[in-house]
Amino acid sequence: MTGTTRYALYFTPKPGSDLARFGNAVLGYDNHTGAEIPRPDGMADLAGVTDSPRRYGFHATLKAPMRLAPGVAEADLLAAAEALAADHPPVPVGPLHVATLGAFTALIPVAPPPELGLFAAECVAAFEPFRAPLSEAETARRRPERLTPRGRALLAAWGYPHVFEEFRFHMTLTDALPEEARAPWRERLAAAYGAGASLTLDALSVLRQDGAAPFRVLQRIPLGG
Repeated sequence: MTGTTRYALYFTPKPGSDLARFGNAVLGYDNHTGAEIPRPDGMADLAGVTDSPRRYGFHATLKAPMRLAPGVAEADLLAAAEALAADHPPVPVGPLHVATLGAFTALIPVAPPPELGLFAAECVAAFEPFRAPLSEAETARRRPERLTPRGRALLAAWGYPHVFEEFRFHMTLTDALPEEARAPWRERLAAAYGAGASLTLDALSVLRQDGAAPFRVLQRIPLGG
């Protein structure tokens, strides 16, 4: 992706919140400021298992990273995000817990409400006109041979296989781990996270990535205007 600019629509927690501090410390990176963040005490070895999520920063995906379609400017994307956010109330999500999701470790809702999936679907559809079609290389990176037929169809139609009925709200904490490492990291990170506060999706964040640099938040737009 060298030389390519991509954008994404994410939920990122409010800067300075307990959730933001936890996620930033685990990944060692703050995607709002671009600063490196010290790892939690006793967890310096997180540096060896967070390379992939660190490039994106602590977030939950609503519209996956994309190049802009020809004729679309960054200002167009930001204006559309502001319009969508103004018309949508905050979404109560409830408590999160640390879980194993496939080969990854992530924070996921204990009981995700239907409104959460509906908001994610709205984001996918609303920003689809801004997305450039996937290149062959971008399609290959999604490993379509490992997807279900439905996943391949979603990838072809929407540029990402984990949308609509395949969507699961998650905030990734580690790389894909070998099976024997998954439970130990889940337990360590669950202990570090603790009970946590109940989450409300209160904003929509627009992020930008230039080349191979980490994603940075351009704007965090409150829901409900």
